[in-house]
Amino acid sequence: MDFELGESQRELRDLARAWVDKEVVPHAAAWDRAEAVDTAIVGKLGDMGFLGIEIPEEYGGSGGAALDYCVLLEELGRGDSSVRGIVSVSLGLVAKTIKTYGTDAQKHEWLPRLCAGQALGCFGLTEPGTGSDAGSLITKAVADGDDWLISGTKIFITNGTWADVALVFARTGGPGPKGVTAFLVPTDAPGFTRTEIKGKLGLRGQATAELVLDQVRVPDANRLGDLGQGFKIAMAALDKGRMGVAAGCVGVARGCLEAAVEYAGQREQFGKPIASYQLVQELLADIAVEVEAARLLTWRVADLVEKGKPFGTEASVAKLFASEAAVKAANNAIQVFGGYGYIDEYPVAKYLRDARVLTLYEGTSQIQKLLIGRALTGVSAFN
Repeated sequence: MDFELGESQRELRDLARAWVDKEVVPHAAAWDRAEAVDTAIVGKLGDMGFLGIEIPEEYGGSGGAALDYCVLLEELGRGDSSVRGIVSVSLGLVAKTIKTYGTDAQKHEWLPRLCAGQALGCFGLTEPGTGSDAGSLITKAVADGDDWLISGTKIFITNGTWADVALVFARTGGPGPKGVTAFLVPTDAPGFTRTEIKGKLGLRGQATAELVLDQVRVPDANRLGDLGQGFKIAMAALDKGRMGVAAGCVGVARGCLEAAVEYAGQREQFGKPIASYQLVQELLADIAVEVEAARLLTWRVADLVEKGKPFGTEASVAKLFASEAAVKAANNAIQVFGGYGYIDEYPVAKYLRDARVLTLYEGTSQIQKLLIGRALTGVSAFN
């Protein structure tokens, strides 16, 4: 693996960095306070080609490789994790899954719009009673001629109130993972309702929702993949999704480092900048080391993806380390800022609130440890 970015990736990084500094950073605090990102950001993301990375140009995408995606999400994570989440879900979990498992008709119907920012996708897996144990989901899809009638509730769904299409996982067979099938469900279908969840600790600008499906009729042509393949599709999407979350975590931690270094150089106590004190330098050094380690763990996953090699365990390692590192980085940055770090005039309090959920979704830290442990021992904790 080459530890240096190629020319095109450096160009993407610089482009994304400048765009985030212009279009995201100046508004992040206001969006957080209002609990709503400006929806115009979606079209802007599409115009930049950021919603089409790794999608072939024939379907309206921007092309590129897994490392390009990681480079982008690091910059978005530095700017605002709520914006990063829009891309992680609509592109990372939905569009890429359609690219991999969709029919040609499904790809032509959805991918050009998703890549252009003319439509958004959401990932309907988590339910009120099934988070980590997704194989036990109870949303049902019942055959009715050439259609399916889907009923159930999904919770904590990113992009839920904005999405035009929901990738919904529903039970079409018996109990357990083998009874789950995936469907592409237009969110304007009769019987489909969504309610935004407010009062979140972090990611406050992100549209997070509860979805309720009441006998929602979808044609069999909207089934994604084979019957009973839904759980496999969901887990494959989440494996790659963990790579993207890890990249976003690197951005959060790097943002904390940059903010803390700048503040430490400006803030004076006892007649000199606090950056001159060794214990402050220790706080900064700890963040810096973990930023570098998390980035390299994430890039290793991207390298494996591009080589077509197994990457699931490595994705769990990267997601576990990077998400925990983001929380620690934010904690350290607040310590550098002191009392000023505790108010939202400065970005580090928001970084901490946003980072906290990164240890929970797309597989909690505890689930990642179980997956890593299973890979090490060959013994599953899920049986």
